[in-house]
Formats: sequence, C-alpha cells, structure tokens
Amino acid sequence: MEVTPGSAAGLAPGTTTARAAPEVTAVPPVSPVTAAPPVLAVAGVTAVPPVTAAPAVRAVPAVTEVTAVPPVPPVTAAPQVTAVPPVTAVSEAPAALVAPPVAELTPVPPVPPVPAVAGVRAVPPVLAAGAVPAVPPVLATPELTAVPPVPAVTAAPPVTVVPPVPPVPPVPEAEDLAGRFLQLEREQSALLEALLEALPPFGGAVSHVYRPLRYACRPHRHFVRRYCRGPKRVLFLGINPGPFGMAQNGVPFGETRHVREWLRVRGRVEKPQNEHPKRPVLGWECRRSEVSGARFWGLIRSLCPDPRGFFRHCFVHNHCPLLFLAPSGRNLAPAELPQNQRAPLLALCDRALVRVVELLGVGLVIGVGGYAQQRARKALGAAGLPVRVGSIPHPSPRSTRANRGWEEEAKAKLGELGVLELIQGGDLGDFGDEEGDLEGSEGEEGDLGAGGGGEGVGEVGRG
Repeated sequence: MEVTPGSAAGLAPGTTTARAAPEVTAVPPVSPVTAAPPVLAVAGVTAVPPVTAAPAVRAVPAVTEVTAVPPVPPVTAAPQVTAVPPVTAVSEAPAALVAPPVAELTPVPPVPPVPAVAGVRAVPPVLAAGAVPAVPPVLATPELTAVPPVPAVTAAPPVTVVPPVPPVPPVPEAEDLAGRFLQLEREQSALLEALLEALPPFGGAVSHVYRPLRYACRPHRHFVRRYCRGPKRVLFLGINPGPFGMAQNGVPFGETRHVREWLRVRGRVEKPQNEHPKRPVLGWECRRSEVSGARFWGLIRSLCPDPRGFFRHCFVHNHCPLLFLAPSGRNLAPAELPQNQRAPLLALCDRALVRVVELLGVGLVIGVGGYAQQRARKALGAAGLPVRVGSIPHPSPRSTRANRGWEEEAKAKLGELGVLELIQGGDLGDFGDEEGDLEGSEGEEGDLGAGGGGEGVGEVGRG
C-alpha cells in the first residue's frame, strides 16, 4: 500500500486536493487545521514503501485483508467532529488513530512465511483418509456385544408352555349331542387345568380360582342333558361364572331360585377344597341372589313361561368356566387378569367356543354384554365360521345402564336380532321324562374336570 501526501489529512487517495477542503475553508478556525501539515510530515512514514513490496503478498488472500485493516475511513468522520467547536480534540484524535496502524504495519512483513501454511494444507487429506475408515469397525463391535443380553428377554414367553396342553386325557365319545357337549367341556377343563399348572402364579391380583364344572358337576350335567338334546339355532354367551350363580350350582347365570324352581335342575353340590372365606359355596342353600342371573332368566321366563320352549332353539353357555376371586372376595372378570395369564387362557377358551358352535350348529351367537360379543367375533372370525354375532346389554348391577330398564332394552335388542319371535313361539319339542333325566344325572359318577369327585380349587400358587 502506498501512502500519498495528504492521505492522513483527509485527502482522497491519488489526489493532491482535499475532499473536505471546501467545507474547511468555510469554517473560520481553519487555521488550527492547517497545523495538520505536521501530520503530513508523518508522510515521512513513506518509509513504509517497503510495504509496497507487499505486492507479492497481494497474491495471498490474507494480505488483501490487511489492506482493509487500516481504519483510515473512520477518520473521514472527522469532518463531522469539526463541526464541534473544540476542534482541538479532533486534532489529537487523528494522531492517536494514525499511530496504531503504523505499529501494526511493521509486523506485516512476516506474512511471507505464509507459504509454509501451504504445506500444512496437505494435512486435511490425511485426517479425512485415516480417521474416517477406522471409526466404523470400532462402533460396530460394541453394539454387537451389547445386543446379546436381549435374548434373555425372549425367555419371558414361558407362556409358550401352552403347547404341552394338547395331551388331553382320552374320554369315550358319547353317542348323543348332550354327551358330546359334555365331552367338549371335559376337554376344555382338562386343558385349563394343565394351563393353570404351567402358567406363572397370578400373584396378589388373584387369590382363588373356582371350578364349578368339578364340584357342581351333577347339577351342570343335569342342565345339559335336559336342555341340550338337539341342534341350537341361537347360543347366548356369558363371560364366566358369578360367585352367587354358576359358582353355586353349575348353571350359567344360575340364580338359585330360577334354577331350582323354573329350570327345575337338581344335583348334589360338593364343597371346594379351598373356599374364599367371603365366598363360600352353599349350593342350593345359597340365599343371596345373583342379580345378573335373576334379570337374565327373569326376562326369558317372561317371554316363554315354559323353559322347554326357550331351549327348543336356544342354549346358554359361558366362554370361560372358571371364577377368579381377588383377596377381598371381589369377582374378577377375565379381562382383569394379568396379561401373561389372560392371553393364553382366553385363546384356549376361544378354541373351545368354536367347537361348541360347530357341534350345536349355531347360526347366531348373542353375547350377553359387549365383552362376550367381542370374544365371539374374534374366535369365530379367526376360525372362518359364517356365524352371525350380536349382543344384548349385560344385566350386571355394576352397570348403571343395566340398572335403568335393562329388560326393555334387552327385549328390543332381541327383536332387532329376530330372536324375540323365535323364543315366544318356540314349541316344547321332545324333552322326555324329567325324572328319568334326573335319575340318570345322579347315577353318573365322575365330574367335568380332569380329576375325580372333588374340586381342585386352591390358592393360585398351587394352580
């Protein structure tokens, strides 16, 4: 960079006349400004010409930045300052501003060593080539070593223990429909027994499991042999036994009074091996009403005074034959069971339902409640059976909906499904002699469970 005379005094580069000269002449106190020439004396700094040797440096980008470094332009702001009376302060400023750049200009010459930097530029390729390829293998190794622990999680599916369930104790096939139906229930009970033994304990959620098909097998058998003698067009499907219904006498929705007086089912009820202290099995001596059963059988009785007319085309069955009780004695629906136990148990019951529907030739399954309807749709859909599935509201007292006119709503649903006329117009069919059925039932030995005459109910830890 070449410093020309007058550049420090505000002269335009390459000219001998000052840009702001006209304005300065207009100001009376220009005389002190004329003292600026000493600054021109600084032109002695023209010794800087060595900087002119910088042309070689100009080829280097950094040198061009150095040319921009001189903050001389701000000095041009001095004219504005001249408008201020104390011009003397301005006269000091330029000297201070000019001095720093001179000091900075002298170290500029060392810039030539920049060529050495050019050699450093060769380093980047080294970094790009060596560092990048080495990283991938290092990352892959630790990840693979960390993954192995995951297989241990797959050990969780002890639920797959369900496979050993298939070996079912052989049961001689019955000749009549009722006998074949009872055989299907025996097989389902045997599978559930094996499954409960294989599954992990329920834990604190469930304390007792009741199996009515074992300790109340006689009244249940009487119910089946009396009312399930031929194919059925409609199957009413419940969820599982209630503590004051089927758990007491083995009949689905088995409210004691209706089962004894209207259905006229008989049979001795045994005692479970272990009872929940708050849910004793009293059989026919149970005085507590099962609200769901009283509502359900009460509706059927109002539509068809003789039960044989109802069972001419319909039957009632539970999806799961087990009752689950919490430590408090509260009845637990299967949907409330822990996932590890619930999934395989419901899958087994789904398969059993498909076999029952096929055996009875059912064309319409009516779920008593949305949950039963959902299980039926899933089971029958998976099996590819062309069976219609509908529902009526569940009559449970836990449902506020059921507590407000359940019977009328259920009757309306039956009308929509085309079942109302079927129930009301059902004839008596061939039901045989009632007492003969009862004697045959009492005379049979064994039960519908996997074992002998007792009920294998126990604490859940024992299965």
